[in-house]
Amino acid sequence: MRTCVIIPTYNESKAIGEIVRKIRALDLRTIIIDDGSVDDTVKIAEANGAQVLRNPVNQGKGSSLVKGYNYALAEGFDTVISVDGDGQHSCEDIPVFLKKAESSNFAIIVGNRMDITKQMPFLRIMVNRFMSGLISMITGQHIPDSQCGFRLVKKDLLEKVNLSTSKYETESEILIQASQLGFKIGYVPIKTIYSGQKSQINPFIDTLRFLRFIIIHAFRKPKKA
Repeated sequence: MRTCVIIPTYNESKAIGEIVRKIRALDLRTIIIDDGSVDDTVKIAEANGAQVLRNPVNQGKGSSLVKGYNYALAEGFDTVISVDGDGQHSCEDIPVFLKKAESSNFAIIVGNRMDITKQMPFLRIMVNRFMSGLISMITGQHIPDSQCGFRLVKKDLLEKVNLSTSKYETESEILIQASQLGFKIGYVPIKTIYSGQKSQINPFIDTLRFLRFIIIHAFRKPKKA
């Protein structure tokens, strides 16, 4: 499989250099989608060999993911792995995703952090379990960590989804559309690194946005891409 890694970023200058170096050491093309950063994220990413696509202003993580997915399709990649830019995902787990993709018929494979949650903030555990339970119910498939941004998506799915959101709910939207289109969703256990990073997710606002998304979109049939 021809694979690339996309990394949506917003002011991630502290972690992005090491992330890019580790991914490039795996001989994978690394594409940064920078969402209007005002720090040195772009400069550091390019200096370490990443290709950078830029949003002139901050548009939201979902918008960056869609931009990365569309670019990967245009470049002919078979699979796309997304990694967050804050250093919380271990690049050593990338081969785990690739092995699972090669040995299964899952169209999307999501990282699962919920088996070991000792370092995860309590509020995040509760929000993740609530959202994952709801997404699992809607999709009819067990997804223990639906909010994890570390995931692999195959070309067959990307060619058929029509994503309309632009914030964090995009990661739920693609899961729901995948199930509606008849694709299988899998997961793999991953390590998570907590080093005092401040999450850009607002537990209150983004949970409300997620619920609004569920009410409006969850039971609609996806439009053809």
